[in-house]
Amino acid sequence: MTLIAGAVPVVLAWLAKLVLDGVVQGSTQGRLVALAAGLAAAGVVSAVLPQLGQYLRAELDRAAGLAAQRRLFEAVGRFVGLGPFENPVFLDRLRLAQQSAAMMPTQAVDGVLGAGRSAVTITGFLGTMFLISPLMTGLVLVAGAPTLLGELALARRRARMHWEIGPVERREMFYSGMLSSLEAAKEIRLFDTGTFLLRRMLADRRTGNAVKRSMDRRELVTQAGLGLLAAVVSGGGLLWAVDAARQGRLSVGDITVFVAAVAGVQGALGTLAAEVSRTHHAALMFDHYLAVTTAGPDLPVAVGPPALPALTYGIDLRDVWFRYSDDHPWVLRGLTLRIPAGCSLALVGLNGAGKSTLVKLLCRFYDPTRGSVRWDGRDIRELDPGELRRRVSAVFQDYMEYDLTAGENIALGDLAALDDPARVEAAARRAGIHERLDRLPRGYDTLLSRIFFMESEKSDPDTGVVLSGGQWQRLALARAFLRGDRDLLILDEPSAGLDPEAEHHIHSSLRRQRAGRTSVLISHRLGAVRDADVIAVLDDGRVVEQGTHQELVAAGGAYAQLFALQAAGYQPAERSSLLSGAETAVGAPNVGRLS
Repeated sequence: MTLIAGAVPVVLAWLAKLVLDGVVQGSTQGRLVALAAGLAAAGVVSAVLPQLGQYLRAELDRAAGLAAQRRLFEAVGRFVGLGPFENPVFLDRLRLAQQSAAMMPTQAVDGVLGAGRSAVTITGFLGTMFLISPLMTGLVLVAGAPTLLGELALARRRARMHWEIGPVERREMFYSGMLSSLEAAKEIRLFDTGTFLLRRMLADRRTGNAVKRSMDRRELVTQAGLGLLAAVVSGGGLLWAVDAARQGRLSVGDITVFVAAVAGVQGALGTLAAEVSRTHHAALMFDHYLAVTTAGPDLPVAVGPPALPALTYGIDLRDVWFRYSDDHPWVLRGLTLRIPAGCSLALVGLNGAGKSTLVKLLCRFYDPTRGSVRWDGRDIRELDPGELRRRVSAVFQDYMEYDLTAGENIALGDLAALDDPARVEAAARRAGIHERLDRLPRGYDTLLSRIFFMESEKSDPDTGVVLSGGQWQRLALARAFLRGDRDLLILDEPSAGLDPEAEHHIHSSLRRQRAGRTSVLISHRLGAVRDADVIAVLDDGRVVEQGTHQELVAAGGAYAQLFALQAAGYQPAERSSLLSGAETAVGAPNVGRLS
């Protein structure tokens, strides 16, 4: 249809010429009626084809957009670790790839088809012009070359501009999100930081606008110059045609078709240049999409990895060094640690000691820079990452709050439980959240979100419920409890944000859950870790102490100091002064009774 649409203007011009010549030369009525009918039919085709083309283009856009989005996010899902998602360059490329996936495939196809349509139009009109004046045909072609070259140069510069302003636009989106999000609204209003954030957002918008304005000005100058050139050529051609008609070399129909041909060729050349430019721009932008979808694994994946039996011996971290990039400081420095199978390990240390990073290595979200993590003696880099993670259950400190139903939020811990409400409820009971979920308007089928409805519907509680922070944390625990049969349980600050009663309930449940199982518990509340089989104290990326609670308190080292400092807050003033030294173990029996 696109190619036929390109031929229609040529057909219309020729039919108009034949009609005019027939009228002037006194052709028969039958011939004139036939020509007029043909002209009318071509007009109908010219009117209908754009509508059909628009429908097909929309269908193509939907199909291509769906396929491109599927392939993009399948590629993103193939990344083994977290490295790409913490890389600003990759995030910019991913943002542009998402834009490309939605628009660029159809733009490229439109550009190719549009170029083909313009080529058909140009070929038809050039043939017509050549029959009338070979010299004018050559002049029109030569005048069209700068248009094509100029549009290509603009396309390259436009694609480069989108890449250069990517960081600025992402910062603007960040500030915009802060100013419009519920999570930030409380602090913004309390600390009166809205104006500050707005200034930052507007500054980034002005920076982006300045770059775009420079590009628009360049396009304005280029397009104006090309338009002036086209006007000069068109005007010169018209003067020549009038002079040739005055001398009797051209008929009225010849003048009509020649003028239409000059205008048609110039218009088609401009369209061809624009379509080639659009296709070129789409291809340049689509490079970001291809860079993501064809990227290799961010972490090496073993070919034909061995089967992973149940954990029987334990997990060893051997001389592990790790940093997030060569430009970052070391987070772990020669860390060596063993997690015996069936034992509970607690990790203690100040912020930045490397506890959460160690958890990322256990899940193989990253690989050690040096050293190894071994599962029953086998380096986990030799194992299938998916199989390894199916053996692990975890509650992360930055747990997710999904805008799904309560039941789905829990069942995401093990998708097999989506159709097993009894398992979901049992996990919720262990996490102490069942009663709250059961009282929701639709029970476990209640949507835990208020963002998917119109404002007029949000007054109806059945349309969605928002939980408190502590309730969300219990929901995250239920998600982990759903995977209760896994070989390794990781709990990263599982009770942060809970009230004392809830914290006691959760840790009682966790003790039952961890009993006889391999587990890693991270907590700043030392009373919660004292029953662990082994407590490891991390400092500056190393294990500086290791033992049971009683052994570490008796040793009077870093753990004893931290424990005494926390205990002092619960003691009368005179006891706090005695505990503040923390070098002696005199207060240890008393502080032990705190938990």
